[in-house]
Amino acid sequence: RVANEKRARAGLSAAGSGGDGRVLKQPSTAAGGFPRSRGAMAAGPGQGPGAGGTVKTLALVLEDEARRGGGSGGYCSGDTVSGQVLLELVGPLPLRDLRLEAAGRARVAWSESSGAVSGAGTWGVAVRAPGPGPRREAEVRYLDIQQSLLREPPEGEESLILLDGRHEFPFSFQLPQEPLVTSFTGKYGSIQYYVKAILERPAAPDQSVQTELQVISHIDVSSPALLTPVLRSQEKMVGCWFFTSGPVSLSAKIERKGYCNGEAIPIYAEIENCSSRLIVPKAAIFQTQTYLASGKTKTFRQMVANVRGNHIASGSTDTWNGKTLKIPPVSPSILDCCIIRVEYSLAVYIHIPGAKKLMIEMPLVIGTIPCIGFSSRNSSITSQFSMDMSWLALTMPERPEAPPNYADVVSEEEFSRHVPAYPLAIDCEEQLCCPVFAYIQEFRFQPPPLYSEIDPHPTDVEETQPVSFML
Repeated sequence: RVANEKRARAGLSAAGSGGDGRVLKQPSTAAGGFPRSRGAMAAGPGQGPGAGGTVKTLALVLEDEARRGGGSGGYCSGDTVSGQVLLELVGPLPLRDLRLEAAGRARVAWSESSGAVSGAGTWGVAVRAPGPGPRREAEVRYLDIQQSLLREPPEGEESLILLDGRHEFPFSFQLPQEPLVTSFTGKYGSIQYYVKAILERPAAPDQSVQTELQVISHIDVSSPALLTPVLRSQEKMVGCWFFTSGPVSLSAKIERKGYCNGEAIPIYAEIENCSSRLIVPKAAIFQTQTYLASGKTKTFRQMVANVRGNHIASGSTDTWNGKTLKIPPVSPSILDCCIIRVEYSLAVYIHIPGAKKLMIEMPLVIGTIPCIGFSSRNSSITSQFSMDMSWLALTMPERPEAPPNYADVVSEEEFSRHVPAYPLAIDCEEQLCCPVFAYIQEFRFQPPPLYSEIDPHPTDVEETQPVSFML
């Protein structure tokens, strides 16, 4: 027994710090290749150290988590994406590589139903039922970046060995300067961006973790094309064959074409019911998803918001003087992808019992950069007008006209004709009994500036010669 204890003590002193009797060489320079890491060492082919290590945690953390989920607008073209890959080990672990991948794809896929397939019916009669048709698929790549987070192992060695504990591997890459399409998930396709960390080990399956990037392609609704108003009008005759009850007419207008999430769209409309039925006006925002693959098109349309008006009796009219419809949180318009399009429209329609509804549809663009101070100003201006058909032709000039000069209102001939040739007495009280006339000339201009008691151009004539104007 004493001899065995002596041999055991001798074995421990020869083994050094390794608890299992094997020597672990602590590297002096390898840790420099792993920032904020406890250390690493190279393992040659056939070496045993690290074979029993396991991965406790493999995580990928972005520096700006809010932007990852779109909380502050998401990432844009040219932005820098930075973060860390966190790796926590239990025991030393051999690694071949720790790779980072960033990818962005637009994918479309759906199956078309074929005409029919033959089958046996209840009485042995052949029937035709729908069957699966060809599958349509398409893909467009917008982002493809790869980088290694580990230094290459020394020459003649197959892998590196990380010591047990927690390791952090920072990364950073820049998104392409070319415009990227906004992230979107729809009925038959999606546009997705993600960052993925892949841990490669010898004689073991790869481990990976990934996180999604929210990418935004900004649309400024202050652009001139999106600030133009949209007007539509339509009329429908209600009845069947020669039993007509009268027409139903609808005219609608919105102040501009571009809006953002959370904004309220003021709707101006005039409805005239000359039919014998009770009608109900309504408005709704529709989202239309269009998918293209293999020369075919697939469309999905859904209502995202709606509002309802009051019933309109026969022979009555109703006006919407800025009835609001709030835009819910929806994806911005996607107009720059060749296989996926997301478009919006505002529909103002009338539900007519027993007849097809009368509908006016106006295009909308849901942007990301709001138009500051435009909607509130236009709402207050437009609400001052009475809702008749004259507002359809109303257009605001680009620059308001200046008020007329005094000489434009009163000519020199009129001025000289009504000014007496001799000076009048200042204290002549009988002249106060004379009727006072004003010279009036009709013109279409904005009102003159506000009244000021200080004359910017005083003259002696006004002090000595009172002037009267007569028609």
